[in-house]
Amino acid sequence: MKVIIRADASIEIGSGHVMRCLTIAKKFREAGCLVTFWMEPLPGNLIDVVAQEGFNNVIQAGYADIYIIDHYALDKEWEQTIREYSQKIIVIDDLARSHVCDVLLDQNIVPNYATRYDGLVPEHCKKLLGPQYLILRDEFIRARQQPRKRAGIVNRLLVFMGGSDPTNETMKVLQALEHFRFEHVDIVVGNGNLLKEQIKAICNQYGYYFHCQIDYLATLMQRADFAIGTGGGTMWERCYVGLPSSATVVADNQRETTEYAEELSVVYNLGWHEQVTTNTYKDLLSNLIVNEMGAKGLALTANKQPNAWLHEIMELMK
Repeated sequence: MKVIIRADASIEIGSGHVMRCLTIAKKFREAGCLVTFWMEPLPGNLIDVVAQEGFNNVIQAGYADIYIIDHYALDKEWEQTIREYSQKIIVIDDLARSHVCDVLLDQNIVPNYATRYDGLVPEHCKKLLGPQYLILRDEFIRARQQPRKRAGIVNRLLVFMGGSDPTNETMKVLQALEHFRFEHVDIVVGNGNLLKEQIKAICNQYGYYFHCQIDYLATLMQRADFAIGTGGGTMWERCYVGLPSSATVVADNQRETTEYAEELSVVYNLGWHEQVTTNTYKDLLSNLIVNEMGAKGLALTANKQPNAWLHEIMELMK
């Protein structure tokens, strides 16, 4: 069975879409499928990263049994044009847009998550909604199976503000950290971060541990007592492994989910990035109280079967 994944990464878009699609690609490959990516060569793309994982890239439509589309700039009109090339179209979204697809996957939770796609997708479309359908790398599944009890004292801090961090949240956090001392600080960036060399130099100066474009983020999460991050997919990953954290909203699509996550007491919502300053992070670090945040995150993301979305899709293709 042939699968084509349409997603992009860039300095402006970030790396999240392609990275979660890379997880999807590996799962389909394990199931015996031939998987190809369709990514445009934008500044800050991850075509080489995907190639290193053994997946080819194309830049035009071709036949596939399944098309997977994870792209905010592509809508139902584009999906309709691709219908002639594919048996099934799977769309990954979190903006409650209208789609022409056979499967709609939205792993986020908002107050009306179970019904917000009603009337926006065809009647036959299978809707996979909520954190029970989280897209998870194997490292996170293993980390959850070996939960770590946290005493509530923050000695180990993890900072990861997304692969490209276009709003420079990492630098704000580093400036705030000058006023504090933790036993261990992990700073994680992606290849798309334009300030990564400057960040690395600061880490060397202060004795922080610098990590770039890694495949062991879950291990760092498992070891950490608290994480400073963004909203979006990594927020749910932190919840999945029981790691208390803060979330800065760095994209419009993160607003509603981050606000609701705070209502559920699984994250501290620091708000929109333009209003978040170095002082915001200083205030956070001065008053770190984790309480039952980690346990609530574990409960919210509980599922009977990790990567249940894959099994649902494979059943549909039989």
